[in-house]
Amino acid sequence: MSTRLRGWRALAAALTAVVALAGLAVAPAAAITNGSPDGNNHPYVGLMTAHAANGDYLWRCSGTLLNAHIFVTAGHCTEAPAASAVIFFDTGPIIPDPNFTLTTRSCAGIAGYPCGGPNSYTGAIHTHPQFDTNAFFLHDLGVVVLAGAGFNPGSFGALPRLNSLDALHPGRGTTFTSVGYGVQASFPDAAARKDIAIRQRMVAFPWLHQINRGIVGDYALLLSNNAASGGTCFGDSGGPNFVRSSNVLAGVTSFGLNATCGGTGGVYRVDKSDDLNWLATFGVAP
Repeated sequence: MSTRLRGWRALAAALTAVVALAGLAVAPAAAITNGSPDGNNHPYVGLMTAHAANGDYLWRCSGTLLNAHIFVTAGHCTEAPAASAVIFFDTGPIIPDPNFTLTTRSCAGIAGYPCGGPNSYTGAIHTHPQFDTNAFFLHDLGVVVLAGAGFNPGSFGALPRLNSLDALHPGRGTTFTSVGYGVQASFPDAAARKDIAIRQRMVAFPWLHQINRGIVGDYALLLSNNAASGGTCFGDSGGPNFVRSSNVLAGVTSFGLNATCGGTGGVYRVDKSDDLNWLATFGVAP
């Protein structure tokens, strides 16, 4: 098992989980942050909505299909009180059902987003066995197992080999492909009305800022998140960060360091033995 750093309670309080608890207001398309619409370049990347045991909507995240049934996301996307998930693979914008309201969050009688619909897939959720809400960033990995025949878009994401990310070097030459359905722009609380939160599959190409040192230890990557490279924001949690332009999943979007999604963003890496061994129990391997 990886000797990941533990006991960073103070850091846990400072980190901002990149999970979308925000509203469903439709706004003009902009970017993942400073990115562009992905179209159908990554059809195996989906938008996940988490639901309580009574079916009520809780939050939204992003994630990656590794085969027709196994959808990988962040652990803080599948943690309690989440009891099930619905996955959407539309390129977007995905428009909420007009009868849904955040006032009640009830999915009773709702046929479309965020509750379901003809182009959605339901699934059972699982969270990394070592996940700890108080230090979510240490084992921030979750899985949704799609029911029935699942979904086959014709191609899938792939897992990295054990410890393979250790060979990467920080710098603008080491880039990633970040994909997600999250907020395209986030503003301070006083100006939160300006947030741009259209649900569209977007892509950006951040570069590696930090690995195996500093605040990320050996459990995460710190990627650029600025106007030059683009980056991730609320709702991109769980979404993939592929190595360069490949389909190899370096890790899932995990945390941000501020409420406006600027500077750098944290990615939970999935090339460690505890992650690969756990994912192998679902029948997936590098």
